[in-house]
Amino acid sequence: MAVECHDQLAPYGKTIADATTFYKEHLESIKRSCTVDELVAGFLQNKEYDGKREKYLTDLRSRLGRFQKSFGVRTVATLTTSECDDWLRALRLSAQSRNNYRGVLSTFFAYAVTRGFCQANPATGTAKAKTTFKPVEVLTPEQTRRLLESADTEILPCLAIAAFGGLRAVEISRLDWREVKLDRGFIEVTASKSKTASRRLVTIQPNLKIWLKPLARKEGSVEPTNFRKRMDAARARAGLDQWPANALRHSFASYHLAKFQDAPALALQMGHTTTAMLFAHYREVVTPDTAHAYWRILPPR
Repeated sequence: MAVECHDQLAPYGKTIADATTFYKEHLESIKRSCTVDELVAGFLQNKEYDGKREKYLTDLRSRLGRFQKSFGVRTVATLTTSECDDWLRALRLSAQSRNNYRGVLSTFFAYAVTRGFCQANPATGTAKAKTTFKPVEVLTPEQTRRLLESADTEILPCLAIAAFGGLRAVEISRLDWREVKLDRGFIEVTASKSKTASRRLVTIQPNLKIWLKPLARKEGSVEPTNFRKRMDAARARAGLDQWPANALRHSFASYHLAKFQDAPALALQMGHTTTAMLFAHYREVVTPDTAHAYWRILPPR
């Protein structure tokens, strides 16, 4: 047996001692490992202790819960890359959704490696789904005007801030009126409320100030209750049956770049670390003339 094993390992430049060491470490890893169910519980608990936001934790619970249904009783150290790869493909999701699941698994198994529950991260070797580039869709100045004029006064500040300030929907939902500094000309997106966990100051453009000034309050949440229901009603009144993804934020970015021709400043406004995404998605989406009309959208007299 020793001679046969020696001959089989020779082409790889390995010895029986190398094989024994490797397999012993593998067996030790299995011995001190745990089940996927047990690891998920510890992983989520540590994420809570780390102060992660509830939305992120909910996403982890959802995706890992689906993984648990397939591998919950399995020992973590015995899971292979091919098993994870087959599982991801079997989800039958869009390329981006599949890659999102892949990212969660990679983080999950990285945690397992650092805790000594497995030797290597099986998710890193899985195939990444190819995503196809889709040009961003924006609202026309006329559509934007109709939407703002169709909105009730409770949700109007949210829509105006999204259209002319470019804040993310989740950032607006956390925004307080104390952070809207009309007198100083900027909106403060604090680190705790920013999606990227970094503070930034968003310039209040002249037309945004005009929209906000009659509706501004000293304090309190900018976003009212039942925002989604009210938003749907405003869209219906404005005749906007088709609603592009992130329509207002994409409109802000496209019209801002076309009007001011300052990608670095726009990246800071939007909370991007580089200008790469701006040039990839927003450059030449709209014309300067259309952008000029967009930034002249004002409340009706």
